[in-house]
Amino acid sequence: MSVVTNTTTIGAIDAPSRRNTELMMMVFAIGISVFAYANVGLAIDGSLPSGMFGYGLGLVLLGGVAHLVVRKFAPYADPLLLPLATLLNGLGLVLIWRLDQSPKLIRDAKNLYGVFTPSAPRQLMYSAIGVALFVGVLMLLKDHRILQRYTYISMVAALILLILPMFFPGKFGAKIWITIAGFSIQPGEFAKIIIAIFFAGYLMVKRDALALASRRFMGLYLPRGRDLGPILVIWVLSILILVFETDLGTSLLFFGLFVIMLYVATERTSWIVFGLLMSAAGAVGVSTFESHVQQRVDAWMDPFACYQTDGACEQIGNAIMSFGSGAPWAPAGGRATPT
Repeated sequence: MSVVTNTTTIGAIDAPSRRNTELMMMVFAIGISVFAYANVGLAIDGSLPSGMFGYGLGLVLLGGVAHLVVRKFAPYADPLLLPLATLLNGLGLVLIWRLDQSPKLIRDAKNLYGVFTPSAPRQLMYSAIGVALFVGVLMLLKDHRILQRYTYISMVAALILLILPMFFPGKFGAKIWITIAGFSIQPGEFAKIIIAIFFAGYLMVKRDALALASRRFMGLYLPRGRDLGPILVIWVLSILILVFETDLGTSLLFFGLFVIMLYVATERTSWIVFGLLMSAAGAVGVSTFESHVQQRVDAWMDPFACYQTDGACEQIGNAIMSFGSGAPWAPAGGRATPT
């Protein structure tokens, strides 16, 4: 008795690659970023920035290289991801360049270091490094399904990266940085990618069990105990990150990523409700005894109550006054005063 397995690839059924759609959205993303760059310059001194051409050319080159590599090595990839990443990166560079123009920031940097070094060019260099790594992964990783072999190894690697900052001094109220030989980096940024590999591999194995084998409780379908175990581990991990590193954003991101991937894999809305309840319970519990998290919550609830004393309130307050004045960019000089 013989078993015949028929495998049909995407290319064999002539599915559209949608690379031209991606190209059009790339043009749109780069255009928005360059327009934002020009708009900031006009808002600051009424003229176009002198570096606008170089900024636009850099984005075109980086985005063009990434698109050509995707067209060659991943012709059936999702056409939305690269344009979205390009847009976020481009707007991030604009925001960093805007901060570089602040007289207060320049003055404080000169007083502290004796010299002011703009951050936007360095960030553009990091963007180039990111595109180079992106190209390398696409060229070397021919089949992404190979990563499923390293599901639990990925989990261990992500845990190590998340734990590392605990042994280094904190910055800005959170322990998310490690500094080696004067160079600072956030290991959690790499852990986000690696832990997504673990989630994907785990859900490939447990998808049917999580979707079908469940119990109904108060209108929600809850998983069996043995399937709930890894979910509770991820929840506890996110809470521990919040406690020891006081990083609310990373904590919510990790657990939220897992819940969303669960929903995509099982198509059960109950997972969204279940995840929101668990994350809310953990955040409220930690905020009751962690002052840094409580300050962030207070700043969000009433940013002008602590505007003169708390940096977190200052950021939100300046943003509100900027939008209230009719412009999405705050004035270049100093700090505003609420009225």
